[in-house]
Order: sequence, then structure tokens, then C-alpha cells
Amino acid sequence: MSDYMVQESTGRQAVRYKSIVVWIHWITAALVVTQVVVGFTFDEFMERGPTRSEVFAWHKTIGATILVLALIRLAVRLLNPPPPYPSDFPKWERFLAVWNHRLFYVLLIALPLTGLAAVSGRAEDGTVPLLFGLKLPAIPGIGPENDFGDVHAVLVFTTLALVVLHVGAALYNQFGSSTNVADRMPPFRATDS
Repeated sequence: MSDYMVQESTGRQAVRYKSIVVWIHWITAALVVTQVVVGFTFDEFMERGPTRSEVFAWHKTIGATILVLALIRLAVRLLNPPPPYPSDFPKWERFLAVWNHRLFYVLLIALPLTGLAAVSGRAEDGTVPLLFGLKLPAIPGIGPENDFGDVHAVLVFTTLALVVLHVGAALYNQFGSSTNVADRMPPFRATDS
């Protein structure tokens, strides 16, 4: 239950996330935004051909990178509890924040895996090609016609909804809230309240 830790004093500066967590957070955020653009571009706006295949290779490579970063961040998170919430941060907001983060972990792992499952049925040599000569092993036993692409799409829209909630809450806590909860994640302000 360390997710619900609370600072004892509201008058001191918030404890901030460790640098490694901050870096992984912002790199992952940038990759997720890029992934959304790339994913919708090749899926909705490109005709089949070499250019679409190359953009799809970027999509798969970025997805694999997000999966690796999510696993690293999960390991770091399990070894290092997040900074405590300020004592004046409302419990209902704390509950939403904790569950939003937990769902992000699930989705940042499930999205690449469902994407891998969706293309595994078409893997010619038992691997899924990425960029730079890299390959992922295909998931065995999945046929070329499967529903993992549909599951992947549902998870994409679920992730987009959580991103909107997360960004909205971060902006509210930075500019509209009297708590210093936003201080926990640079580059948001670090105040002495």
C-alpha cells in the first residue's frame, strides 16, 4: 500500500521522483505519442506498399522499445516506492491517480504483447522483423487470422482515454490545485509552499 503514502507535513517541499523514473516517464511519454501518430498513420492513411511496410516496422520497433521501458520502469518501481502524496491531496484523487498509474503499467505491457500476437500468425520464419536487423520471436500457435488486432485497437483507445485523464490531472494539479502533488514529477514546479 505504499502507493497511498502521505507526507506528514503540507508545509514542506514535495518529495520528487528519482531521476531514473523521471527519465523513463518522459521517454515513454514521448514514445507513446510518437507511437499513436505512427500507428494511426500507417493503419488509416497509407496504402499497402513499401512505405507502409517501413512505417509499420517503425511501429513494431517503437512498441518493443515501450515494452522494454515499461518492464524496466516496473522493476524500478517495485524496488523504489513513489514519493508520498501531500497530506492535503484528496483521497478520491489519490485513488484515481494510483489506479491510473497501475492501469498504465498493464497497458504499456499489454499493448506491445497484443500487437506482437496480432502479427505472430504471419511470421514467416518464427520471428517478427523490427528495424536495425532486430527480430522478436513470434508467439507460437497463433494463426494468421486472429482477433488480437481488435484487442490491440481497444487497448489503444483505452490508453488514449487514460492519457487524457493523466495529462488533465497533471495540468489541474500544476495550475488549479492548492496541493503540491504536481511537484513530485519534474519539470513541474518544486515549491516550498
